[in-house]
Amino acid sequence: MDPNRRHGATGALLDEYERALRDLKQCVGLFEERELPVIVDPLTTDERCRSVQTVLTHVVSSAYSYAVYIGNHRGMALQRPQPALRDSRAAYFEDLDQAFSFTFKVLEQVPDTALEEPDEARKIKTTWQQTYDIEQMMEHAIVHLLRHRRQLEGFRLLLDKDPPLTGQR
Repeated sequence: MDPNRRHGATGALLDEYERALRDLKQCVGLFEERELPVIVDPLTTDERCRSVQTVLTHVVSSAYSYAVYIGNHRGMALQRPQPALRDSRAAYFEDLDQAFSFTFKVLEQVPDTALEEPDEARKIKTTWQQTYDIEQMMEHAIVHLLRHRRQLEGFRLLLDKDPPLTGQR
């Protein structure tokens, strides 16, 4: 058994979340700095998903949001930082690491017995009209990273097929 693995159900969620973050960062490492602001998907209706830069800003902001939902549900008074566009991979890596650290600090206060909640009235209600218990929120957070990693892999393919001439915004 890996001595770095965390224990219990909460530990498993944190391990998988950290793995998904590591995979996302590895994917981001495939982009050059000048490619971050390039509009790769001009047709999307979601402004947060047009470039590597906007996707990563959204991912960081969402990571904080999930932890804030959980923390506030547990009686903490938390706020997420305002989303910020970054100009470098290193800055996004730092943001992702800080978001993970924030999430870790919230979840280390959540016992395994509090992860599942069958009573709909006691679940977390989100702004996107979903209702989750803590475990479901973290599962959503993990899959959110996976989906955007996949999106960025598609961006890499598109940029390789049709490289940008300039770093357009």
